[in-house]
Amino acid sequence: MRFSLAVVALSVCLWPLTGLHAGDTAVPHPVTAPATPPPAPIGDSADAVRHAKRTGCIKEARAKKLIGAQKSQYIRECLAAP
Repeated sequence: MRFSLAVVALSVCLWPLTGLHAGDTAVPHPVTAPATPPPAPIGDSADAVRHAKRTGCIKEARAKKLIGAQKSQYIRECLAAP
């Protein structure tokens, strides 16, 4: 009986901190669209393509669980492929 009384008393004391009480007149936050990244400059597109291809090759090597020299060789061959 004492434990349940303590729980009720604690709940009553902490109720205003939850923000769920009836007197809450807060305005909901407006939903904003996520910011789109700026377009990449045209001069850097070749570098961006090479970086994306290298990242893909690294992910493939990781998926194949290659390590050490085998991983390095696989990445080099992957980058050289058209």
